[in-house]
Amino acid sequence: MSNKVEDFLTAEEEQDIIEAIRVAELKTSGEIRVHIEKTAEGDATNRALEVFHFLKIDNTKLQNGVLIYVAVNDRNFVIYGDKGINDVVTSDFWDCTKDVMQLHFKSGNFKQGLIEGILKSGEQLAKYFPWEHGDSNELSNEISKG
Repeated sequence: MSNKVEDFLTAEEEQDIIEAIRVAELKTSGEIRVHIEKTAEGDATNRALEVFHFLKIDNTKLQNGVLIYVAVNDRNFVIYGDKGINDVVTSDFWDCTKDVMQLHFKSGNFKQGLIEGILKSGEQLAKYFPWEHGDSNELSNEISKG
């Protein structure tokens, strides 16, 4: 696998992932973002938190933003949910989503891993944060890169 973030996903794969975010967000007022970079340069969870604030994912009305953070070279990823989510969900809330992603990532299928992770996140969020009439897309669906 290449070490360049640009080579991690093709432009077409990125579009498929952005579409998955759009679809996932149809069911929930939650917001999902994906951030991909080479390395977390240390603790991935700390880095995910930095990115979370940098992308202003903590600016949603219901504090229900989620970051799927991927450090390519570290072969590591983190799903980070905002306070509004963590206040209402069980501690293993993200486990099944992580497991699905891990499975695909291990076999080198990153696009599928991200898509399944996004769709599963949307399903999970919908239980606690259903989409309501008038909900707006508060955060961009574009993939950000470090």
